Amino acid sequence: TMPSSKKQKKSSESINSHLALVMKSGKFNLGYKSTLKTLRSGKAKLIILSSNTPPLRKSEVEYYAMLADTGVHHYTGNNVDLGAACGRHYRVSMLSVIDAGDSDIMGSVQE
Repeated sequence: TMPSSKKQKKSSESINSHLALVMKSGKFNLGYKSTLKTLRSGKAKLIILSSNTPPLRKSEVEYYAMLADTGVHHYTGNNVDLGAACGRHYRVSMLSVIDAGDSDIMGSVQE
């Protein structure tokens, strides 16, 4: 079981570094309401959900993403971790990437 957890760690680290790049050079929206707005307007390229997003909210966003043909990535950490990965000092349940900037986050989350 050791290698799989190591791989998990590696993938979350790469996501974190990609997220940091998006925060620096790209366009994004943090939070539930603005994520839904970007999905409805068709601007979102990728949705990232924290692990402790409430199930109803999670399925709602997944449904919107399915209709908008947008990828959804389930972040391994909770909303505190996701906030930290975004370089924020508050909790972030979900975010939408509108423009990846210099980051290759789209390629890295397509498992």
